[in-house]
Amino acid sequence: MSLETGDVRDIESLNKPDDSAHGAYNATTLKNADDLDEDGHVKRTGNWFTAGAHIITAVIGSGVLSLAWAISTMGWAAGPLILFLFAIITWYMSLLLADAYRNPKDTGKRNYTYPGAVSAILGGKYVWFCGFIQYLNLVGTGIGYTVTAGLCMTAVRRSNCFHEHQYELVETDAGDGSLLCHVSNNPFMLIFGAIQIVLSQIPDFDRLWFLSVVAAVMSISYSTIGLGLAIGKTTEDGHSTGSIKGYSASTAQKTWDVLNGLGTMAFAYSFSFVLVEIQDTIKRPSKGSEAHQMKKGTTLAIFVTTSFYLAVGCIGYGGFGDDAPGNLLTGFGFFNPYWLVDIANVFVMVHLVGAYQVFTQPWFAFVESTTYKFVPKSFFTHKVFAIRIPGVGTLRLTLYKLIWRTLYVCFTTVIAMLVPFFNDVVGLLGSLGFWPLTVFLPIQMHIAQTGMRKFSPKWCVLQFISFICMLISLGGCVGSIAQIVIDTYDYTPFVTKYT
Repeated sequence: MSLETGDVRDIESLNKPDDSAHGAYNATTLKNADDLDEDGHVKRTGNWFTAGAHIITAVIGSGVLSLAWAISTMGWAAGPLILFLFAIITWYMSLLLADAYRNPKDTGKRNYTYPGAVSAILGGKYVWFCGFIQYLNLVGTGIGYTVTAGLCMTAVRRSNCFHEHQYELVETDAGDGSLLCHVSNNPFMLIFGAIQIVLSQIPDFDRLWFLSVVAAVMSISYSTIGLGLAIGKTTEDGHSTGSIKGYSASTAQKTWDVLNGLGTMAFAYSFSFVLVEIQDTIKRPSKGSEAHQMKKGTTLAIFVTTSFYLAVGCIGYGGFGDDAPGNLLTGFGFFNPYWLVDIANVFVMVHLVGAYQVFTQPWFAFVESTTYKFVPKSFFTHKVFAIRIPGVGTLRLTLYKLIWRTLYVCFTTVIAMLVPFFNDVVGLLGSLGFWPLTVFLPIQMHIAQTGMRKFSPKWCVLQFISFICMLISLGGCVGSIAQIVIDTYDYTPFVTKYT
């Protein structure tokens, strides 16, 4: 049995809106034309409410746990305001992006993916720019999720140790020579990597739907627990309530932390690259367009998520003050009920198991499609081996996919073990994707679709917004990289250290 090279498309075809991905519906499972939309796709049934629900589950993730720390870098005066401004900018850019689903606007051909929309409306260098940023972000996200998973499972072990020893940091050596309650992140990252090696061999992304469902439930659950624990913290006597300007530090350190905090906030709103795919689930209404429905769903989603973000960030900062931890669930601000913190951290771990695959499978598809484009058929790349797994089904593998995907997961795991800095990685990821994917490309597509005259008032305003957001993204990247460099000064590779 072999895999035909014609079944694999290169990056240009992946980034073009075409109907080939949907043609199978006509020839196989669906015989009745009433079951199909005009493009041959199985009839869409979504609406503005389901679109909003999809966005909410896609957006709320581990980044929310860093918002209290991000606000602490800026204080009460600027922190909540800047977070709100991120929401306003993201909301407006999402409205512009909704119009890119069809080209021409509202009546034209559908674009099924974000790169597809960029290819159809802008084309050329914009497609490769979009692909470069998107795939760079996907690789970085895999590393970031591995870091987070390791930290969360380490927190569970340490939490139980602290509880056993009456929550005291005992600075005496245990019997094996290590500090009591000192737990290394590395074994947990290796376990997470091993799980991902197995899941990465599943050949078709649509077979991982169950992971997405579980991940969505887990993300909402642990975020809600974090909010509840933060509320509990504010009721304690003598807790710090923060300050107008945020915590005190040297000018240089404060600058890097503020820039890193901006990147962290940007990461919380880095979801634009899934909006077109979500819009593709909406049923065409009898009146209006999918864009109108999507705009309603986006407004609902950003209102809900921003309310949640402000609640977690502000209440968390109100409870911990200037000592807000980088991650509400791993910073050990909560000792009681310790079991609830453990449950929340396990939820994070489970969520990240699925989220890693959601962000990694498109990268696999790109690399493998490019390989099949240039490499001729061979035993190594095309020979399919069928492995029957009792109770599960048949797993079909090629040696190329088995080795390449395994090596890739090993790569992300090793890098995560080398750079286990949660806030720094989150800030860098947010900064890399915010301006290009959330601001710049939606503005360029809007200008192209509407034929907006250069240097008109609206054109100038949009370009000004894009320029400011570019500076924020660049600043966030610089701040995050600088903080990673600072953190490595007293850091030994593969050795876990707590500050």
